[in-house]
Amino acid sequence: MPLQPWMKLLSTDDHLIEPPRLWSDRLPERLREAGPRIVEQPRGEGQAPAEVWVYEGRVYPYIGLNAVAGKTPEEFGLEPTRYDEMIPGCYDPKARLRDMDLDGVWGALSFPSFPGFAGTVFLEGQDRELARLCVQAWNDFVLDEWCPTAPGRLIPLVILPLWDVEACVAEIHRTAAKGAKAISFPENPSPRGLPSFHTDHWDPVFSAAEETGLPLCLHFGTSGKPPKTAPEAPFAVTIALFGCNAMYATADLLFSPVLHKHPKLKIGLSEGGIGWIPYLLERSDGTWERHRFYQNVNQSVRPSELFHRHFHGCFIDDRFGVEVRHHVGIDKITWECDYPHSDSYWPKSRAYAAEVLADVPDDEVHQIVELNTRRLYNLPA
Repeated sequence: MPLQPWMKLLSTDDHLIEPPRLWSDRLPERLREAGPRIVEQPRGEGQAPAEVWVYEGRVYPYIGLNAVAGKTPEEFGLEPTRYDEMIPGCYDPKARLRDMDLDGVWGALSFPSFPGFAGTVFLEGQDRELARLCVQAWNDFVLDEWCPTAPGRLIPLVILPLWDVEACVAEIHRTAAKGAKAISFPENPSPRGLPSFHTDHWDPVFSAAEETGLPLCLHFGTSGKPPKTAPEAPFAVTIALFGCNAMYATADLLFSPVLHKHPKLKIGLSEGGIGWIPYLLERSDGTWERHRFYQNVNQSVRPSELFHRHFHGCFIDDRFGVEVRHHVGIDKITWECDYPHSDSYWPKSRAYAAEVLADVPDDEVHQIVELNTRRLYNLPA
């Protein structure tokens, strides 16, 4: 079996469900009523009330975001609506460690749930001071409570106050000093009403990421534009096309000025799979070769060269991606668990990873499941 017992399985994409008092315990007393808090709402007759987030009077009903770990596919749904409908590892770091041990997973980086995977819920905040403090509260929970439960095993990722570039830069430096290892950032800011990658708006943010060595993690869906083909199409169509968002983000950045101005910027494509990468790079290089002379794109560096300098991807069960791994780049591939979502194989993630990687040489497996993640996220052994 190529996944040897001494190899530490590190996941670059898991999720945490925020505990009910995350913000009420950290916000100034004057802002707690408007800040995110859990309240109960009636459900159907005979059912326990639903637990929902309320933020500035707006109701956000989906506390669980597909947190279905421990259930069979026949029991899957989009949302648990109460904490007692989830296993405690979703929101309790000590229980998370027990679940990781059961799963054979050594370390995990977790994205937010209520704030959106890149903190974009706080873009909706009317009170910008409150929104900024909410971002800081989430980061402080991760840095002061969640990850210190098991230093080195729970990998700290942070979010940013995306409406204010100067505040983003300050938060990157503040959290890096406290031990942050990654930044969650929208895969495409434009649909969120923010300036695109083709402007100079984000240059100070990208420079701060370079200075601190923190990769930008672009999780699919953070643009707010998941793939949808028709109003009548089942959600299964969207699920099948999730990887397209990572393709869009990659092409957007490869033909933007960002990577030419920020040569040390690292970008992680979170939960996007890897099997599409060789095709997109071939297509992008062909597009560049034929069409660069009359377009506002860089004319000296091939897109595939930029990809291999800056990007890495991750996979759960992308068997084709593993098969074409040398076209992706062995050093550009990481593994993910996606606990507690329905794509996760918990509590059999290690066994399933061993099956997917069965025909891969030991040295390559070690790079994919551990060493690449340590290098890209600055994690000492």
